[in-house]
Parts: sequence; structure tokens; C-alpha cells
Amino acid sequence: MSAPKVLFGFHAVGVRLKTAPASIVEVYVDPTRRDARMKQFLSRAAEAGVRVIEADAARLARLAGGVGHQGVVARVQALEGGRTLDELLDDLTEPALLLVLDGVTDPHNLGACLRVADGAGAHAVIAPKDHAAGINATVAKVASGAAETMPYFMVTNLARMLNELKERGIWVIGTAGEAEQSLYAADLKVPTALVLGAEGPGLRQLTRKTCDTLVRIPMQGAVESLNVSVASGVCLYEARRQRGG
Repeated sequence: MSAPKVLFGFHAVGVRLKTAPASIVEVYVDPTRRDARMKQFLSRAAEAGVRVIEADAARLARLAGGVGHQGVVARVQALEGGRTLDELLDDLTEPALLLVLDGVTDPHNLGACLRVADGAGAHAVIAPKDHAAGINATVAKVASGAAETMPYFMVTNLARMLNELKERGIWVIGTAGEAEQSLYAADLKVPTALVLGAEGPGLRQLTRKTCDTLVRIPMQGAVESLNVSVASGVCLYEARRQRGG
């Protein structure tokens, strides 16, 4: 069995408590927090039979690797690996909606992207192993539980994976500020993989060439680009709007 990992924050720990309480080794809480949110959390932990340990601020900070834990830190066992991407796609009963991240290495950005992907009903998030952040405690905290529910696949060769998606009939749409076509003119009702790069460098050249087409998010103000998580939200929710909400 692998060594326990750390989750922190009400959302991240709460989702694990809801979906896989047996995987929680123990939860550490700040005894000075007696507000309604903490009382509700402790009640749920008690119902699930999870071990709760009171810890001071210094210990919580050490466990979480810094601040921002909201007084809740958990040591949890890694969940067993789920379905492969092929299995997930085979089981879909609606046109695929995938978010592909190329070069997003900041854990805060990844966490925010997972959260918006979950909210928009995307089926999975895909990233290359060598140009992406992995799931860690910071990602889980920012994702507010979505790191536990949103399938996240890290692939060895992103261009090859995109070509495999195309062979499945999934339209691969990249985003680029200089693209001629607007996002809002693209047909996102068909099986779609939306490919976004990190703010600044954007898509890598090979990734860009592999896309079926490129679209841009219309920018009306002085700024030239959006944060990748904001751009992901714009793209995914436009796809969801086109598909009838």
C-alpha cells in the first residue's frame, strides 16, 4: 500500500469524506474553530466513523505545507486507479467534452481548471506528463473537491493522444489569440476536445499543428489573454450552452 497523502480545506476533505470515507486515515482539525461549518464537518466525520485529532495551528500548517488549510487537514490513502481514458470514452452516452491542457504547470491553475471542468460537465481533463502539474495537496485544495471527481489523465505523448481522439471522431479544437475563427462560431455540439495552453506561451507548436482547427476567445478590452482556468471556463460553458445547458 502506498504512503498516505495529504488533503486540506473543507471542500477537498469533504468530498473525500463523502465519496470514500474508508480511505481517510485520520483528520486533524483546529479546536479553536467552533463555527457552524466546522460543527457540520465534524458531524459528518463522526457519522462516517473517521478518526478526528485536534491539532494546533503550527501542526496543521506543517501537515498542509503552509497556510490556507481552513483548520482541516486529512491524511488519506490514494484511491485505486479508475478507468482508462479509452474505457471512459467507450462508456459515454453523449458527445465527448474533453479539456486538454498543454503546458499548465502551476498547481493553482490546474486546480482551478479541474474545478471549472467539473462544473461544466466535462468528461475528463488530459495533460502531458512532461509539461503539466500533477495532482498534489495544493491542486486538491484549489479544485474544491473536483480533484477527487474529475478524471485526470497524464499521457506520455500528447500529440499522439490527440490523433487517437481524432480517430475516434472527436474534433480537436485548439485556442490561439491570432486564430481567425471565434469560439462562438465553432460547432461544439459534436464530440469535442478543447485544447488550451498556458498563459503566455500558449500551445506548443506540435500541439497546435495536431489540432483540427484553432479558435480565439474574443477580447474586448486592453488585455490580450485570459488566465487558462478562466479561458477553460469560457470554452467549456460555451460548449455546454450549445448543447442545451
